[in-house]
Amino acid sequence: MIIAPVLIDIKRQNQEQINIFSGIDFTVEPETGLNGICDFLITKSSEILIVTAPIIVIVEAKKENFNLGLGQCIAEMIAARIFNQKESNKITTIYGAITSGRNWRFLKLEGENIIIDLTEYYLNQINLIMGILTASLI
Repeated sequence: MIIAPVLIDIKRQNQEQINIFSGIDFTVEPETGLNGICDFLITKSSEILIVTAPIIVIVEAKKENFNLGLGQCIAEMIAARIFNQKESNKITTIYGAITSGRNWRFLKLEGENIIIDLTEYYLNQINLIMGILTASLI
């Protein structure tokens, strides 16, 4: 898997001030369908046992089809925003990414607006991908 090494390097570059969760149950509002297992969550916290402040959600593209992952990514971004509101976290912008490991697409949730970067980034642009992910943590 290509995704995990990229995320581990992001964590290393951020001096362990973030944490990465993968394959965990992220149930926020089951009554509205905001529940399920997330592919990857990056939190703005060094807490390693529980999710405390999600800021980036990363969805693995199913069958390398980005459109199939779009709905899941947006739902997880909305769930992260609701989670932060319930926990009184002052994180107002949630970032998302859909990736096959080789190709990446980025999203941003600000208020009620989803902004989708229409550019597809490729693994040979790894420094740019890392820069986008790192900038999302600030």
